[in-house]
Amino acid sequence: MFTGIIETIGTVTHLEKEQDNLHISIKSNITSELKIDQSVAHNGVCLTVVKIQDDNYTVTAINETLLKTNLGSLKINDKVNLERAMKLGDRLDGHIVQGHVDQTAICENVKEENGSWIFTFSYDSSLNNITIEKGSITVNGTSLTVVNSKKDKFSVAIIPFTYEHTNFNTFKKGTTVNLEFDVLGKYVARLVELKQ
Repeated sequence: MFTGIIETIGTVTHLEKEQDNLHISIKSNITSELKIDQSVAHNGVCLTVVKIQDDNYTVTAINETLLKTNLGSLKINDKVNLERAMKLGDRLDGHIVQGHVDQTAICENVKEENGSWIFTFSYDSSLNNITIEKGSITVNGTSLTVVNSKKDKFSVAIIPFTYEHTNFNTFKKGTTVNLEFDVLGKYVARLVELKQ
């Protein structure tokens, strides 16, 4: 479980394809605190640490993960949002995030608003995921509040701290991001679907 509060940004240092898997090496200021077999969210995708060497660690993404997330398009030097799993007893500052990406979205617009930014994303609504006004959404692992919710698009407002301390500052029109929809909303949507 995660909270969607990004802890730090890592940099991709090495990518190695092995059959359908992709081994991703990340340089990070939290590497020295990690352990083999520990879960870390990468742009919101929960992956297991399989190797640690100096200030780099490696995780493996399987084909299923690569097909449903933006990790398959990573390049050397790309910035990745990182969050370690939450500890029981800590404050839950964001919302409950599982680290299981539901689908990707495309950044449609970035609008600077005199000290903040409005990012608009579109997604395939045929996959039965929904947003609601003032509800929670996770974009590249970052817990955010939805504004301007539509059937297949939504916007989020980003404060300067979030802009500077996540990879939101690299987004532009056409950027592909990972989405994890609110877990409660997913259960409600599924129950409604089953009753029809």
